[in-house]
Amino acid sequence: MSVETLSLRSLLFLGICLSIRRSLASSPELLEPPTNIAVVGAGIGGAAAAFYLRQEFGATVKIDVFEPGDVGGRLATAEMAKQEYETGGVVIHPLNLHMKHFVDKLGISMRQDVPSKKAVFDGNELTFEESDWFIVNFLRMLWRYGLNYLFMQMWVESVMDKFMRIYQYQQYGYSFTSVERLLHAMGGDDFLSLMNRTLEETMRAEGFPQIFLNHVAAPLTRVTYGQSVRINSLAGALSLAAADSGHWAVDGGNKRVCSGLLYHSKSELIQARVTNVAFKVRPSKTGPSTSFYEVNYIGDTGAGHSMYDIVVIATPLHQGKSDISFSGLSPPTASQFPGIYHQVFSVLVHGVLNTSYLGVTRPSSEFTVSEVLTVDSEDNVMYSLTSLDPVHIPSGYSRPPASSAKVWKVFSPRALSQDDLARMFLSWDSVSQTPWLAYPTYRPPRRQIPPFILHKRLYYLSAVEWAASSMEMSAISARNAALLAHHRWHEQTGRIDQEDLHTRLRGEL
Repeated sequence: MSVETLSLRSLLFLGICLSIRRSLASSPELLEPPTNIAVVGAGIGGAAAAFYLRQEFGATVKIDVFEPGDVGGRLATAEMAKQEYETGGVVIHPLNLHMKHFVDKLGISMRQDVPSKKAVFDGNELTFEESDWFIVNFLRMLWRYGLNYLFMQMWVESVMDKFMRIYQYQQYGYSFTSVERLLHAMGGDDFLSLMNRTLEETMRAEGFPQIFLNHVAAPLTRVTYGQSVRINSLAGALSLAAADSGHWAVDGGNKRVCSGLLYHSKSELIQARVTNVAFKVRPSKTGPSTSFYEVNYIGDTGAGHSMYDIVVIATPLHQGKSDISFSGLSPPTASQFPGIYHQVFSVLVHGVLNTSYLGVTRPSSEFTVSEVLTVDSEDNVMYSLTSLDPVHIPSGYSRPPASSAKVWKVFSPRALSQDDLARMFLSWDSVSQTPWLAYPTYRPPRRQIPPFILHKRLYYLSAVEWAASSMEMSAISARNAALLAHHRWHEQTGRIDQEDLHTRLRGEL
C-alpha cells in the first residue's frame, strides 16, 4: 500500500510512533530549553500557543500569557434573559482536528445539538426556506439551481482535502516560516493561488452561474465573514464549508477551550496590556553575551517589565487592534501591518420577531426557521439573523417558536437603530450590541502577508488570518509557531520549510 492511500488516522498514529522514536534518538543533542516564554494574547491562538509551547519545550519552562481583557478574545459570551449566549465564534467544523483534540484533552463536552433550519432573505422576502425533510430540500435546490449545489460541495471537498494535509505535516513536526510556504505545502501553486483570486472569479471559472453565487455562495460568505463573494477563494471555500452538516460547539461556551488550554499548559495569566517588546543584549563575565526580549506592560497595579527568551504575539498587529511597539530589532519590524480588519456588530435581542419583516405571511407560530441568511443587497441591514440557543442546553430544552420572546442574534455591518429594531421585532425588552473587528477585510490579490517570524525568537500568529480566519486557523498557526520556535531554538532545520513528508515516510516504511 502506498503512503498516499493510508487513512489520515493511520498517518497520524504512525506519526506519533515515529516522532517518539526520533525524539528518543535525538534528545541528547538538544540544547538547554529556554527559561521564560511570553505569549501576548489569550484568545484561541494565544491559549493554543501556550499549550503547544509547553508540549514542545517541557515542564521546566515558565510561560506567561498577557491579556488585558477576558480570556477567549473573540470567543465571547453575553448574558441575556438569565442565560449565556455566544457573541463571538459560534460553531466548529467537524474536520477541525485541533479543536476536537482540545476538547478531548481537556475533557470538555460538546454542546447538545438542537435541530435547525435555514432560509435565505433578499431584503424583501425569503427566496429559499429549508424543510424538515432532506429529500424535500434536495429537490428544491435541484429545481432552482440544477446540480450546482452538489458541484459546490465537491469543489469545497477538494479544497478541504488539501487543507487536511497540514495535520499530517504538523504531526510529523514540520513547520513553516511564512503563510505562503504553509499553503504551498497543503496544495502547491494551485492552492496558493486561491489567495490571489476572488471566490467569485474561481467559481465562475468552474462554471457556476452568477445567480447561484448571489443566492447560495454570497449568503454563506456573509454569515461567515460579513463580506461578499469577492473575498479570496480560500476564505471563501471555508465559508462554503458552513453548508456542511455536523458543526458543533462547546458546552458552556467556546471560550472554555481557551481557559482550559491555559490551565493545562500551567501558564501564568498576567492581566496586563503589553506596550513594547524590546530586544536587548546582556554581556556575560564568563562567556558570550546573551540576548533576551524585555516585555513592557501596564496592569492594574501599574507598569512593569519582564525578560523572556522567546515571545509569541497572538494578537493582530493592525490598525485598531494593537498598539504594541518594538525596539532594538534589526532589521526593524512594523508595529502595524498594512490592511484593515472588517467592522461587524453582533446584536443580541430578547424579543418577539416580526416575521412579516421577512415577507412571511403565515402565522409566526408556524415559522420554524432558526437561521436566516441574506443575499448581497443594499436592502439588507443584516448579514444574518439567528435564533440563539444558550451555551448550555438543559435537559428537555426545545427552541421556542418565533411567536414567543426569545434571544435572536443579528449579525450586522453597523449598530442597529431603534427604527431598525422596530421593523424587525414586534417587541423587545433587552438589547446588547457588541462591535467586533473580527477578521481581515479580504480584498485579493493581497501582495504581502505578514511573516510568522518578526525577529530571531519573536513570532507572530495572526499572519495566518490573512489567508482565512477561524478558530482552527488560529490553532494551526499556534502549532506552527511552537514547532518553529522549538526547531529554531535547537538549531534543527530539517523540518522547517520542507515539503518532503511523503518521501521521508517512504524511507521510514
